Amino acid sequence: RDFDDAVYAEPDTDNNNSGGWHLMVAIADVAWFVRPNSELDKTAFERGNSVYFPDQVIPMLPEELSNGLCSLKPKEERPCLAVHIWINTNGQILRHKFVRGLMKSHARLTYNQVQAAIDGTLDDLTAPLFETVIKSLYGAYQALSRERSDREPLDLEFPEKRIILDKDGKLLEVQTRLRHDSHKLIEEFMLATNQAVALHLHEKDIPCIHRIHEPPDPIKLSQFKEFIGSFGLRLSSPDKIRSQDLNALLKKIQNTS
Repeated sequence: RDFDDAVYAEPDTDNNNSGGWHLMVAIADVAWFVRPNSELDKTAFERGNSVYFPDQVIPMLPEELSNGLCSLKPKEERPCLAVHIWINTNGQILRHKFVRGLMKSHARLTYNQVQAAIDGTLDDLTAPLFETVIKSLYGAYQALSRERSDREPLDLEFPEKRIILDKDGKLLEVQTRLRHDSHKLIEEFMLATNQAVALHLHEKDIPCIHRIHEPPDPIKLSQFKEFIGSFGLRLSSPDKIRSQDLNALLKKIQNTS
């Protein structure tokens, strides 16, 4: 729904990184327009956040900014914050660089459009971009996926729901939204961006609020082991729980009821 971020990828031309990729992720530079303690800043602070409904958005900022100057619309120059990320063939970050700049989006593609292009169905928008952009995006995504697979974080796949309204805004039905590799591609690029931000803050010794996932409560973990044991299941490493153990358990019970 929003036009607030953009992605790009190309093969890394560094001979020492054969098979690697150069990624770019850009976001609209809202701070360029909303200066600290300005009236815009104060009003946005009072509202606190944008509010999303199934059929509309009430933006935190005036619509002239949120849907205009701070929207990365195709073929229009917009101020942005961007990060360059260089990864190797296994998806590991080698280096990164943050820049402020002026960008021009070449196309606004939907997830379904990109997935259709990869599956072999091109349209007027995806055809000119397929060889030079879309294939590289998927190449970089596959490298990032390899790194994620090696790291094996907890893999929770919850189906996203889509609310269908009639012309009067009344609920018609709730559908399960299809989840494609095109969705995962954007997620992996954003995760890589978050990693680059964390690395940058650490290198510059800049304090930052962050979230820590604490280990499970021992009592709840014991109750969980007892519960799955009643179904003849157990964790592969009973003494110390790991994300790999939970992933193996989830895979074992997949498609069961």
